[in-house]
Amino acid sequence: MDNQEKHHILSFTQLGMVLALLLVLTGVTVGVSYLDLGFFNVPIALAIACTKVSFVLLFFMHLKYEGRVINISFISTVLVLVLLIGLTFFDVAFR
Repeated sequence: MDNQEKHHILSFTQLGMVLALLLVLTGVTVGVSYLDLGFFNVPIALAIACTKVSFVLLFFMHLKYEGRVINISFISTVLVLVLLIGLTFFDVAFR
């Protein structure tokens, strides 16, 4: 059996495209912050932030190329975070 690990090295072009996308999403975040969307300000800001975090985790932290256990651990952590944030909003909304 071969004991060599597989290395997933992304090209500078791919990393540059992800960086450009993150910068565009940062611009969208700033642009949306100037709009008065009422109740939807926070959910839209959180959605954009979650999208940016996903790109950072997938490409810069190489989560895209990890095994099943790491991916399940990450997804379960995100689900717990969403649950806790949702319960916090529910608590604040009905005080």
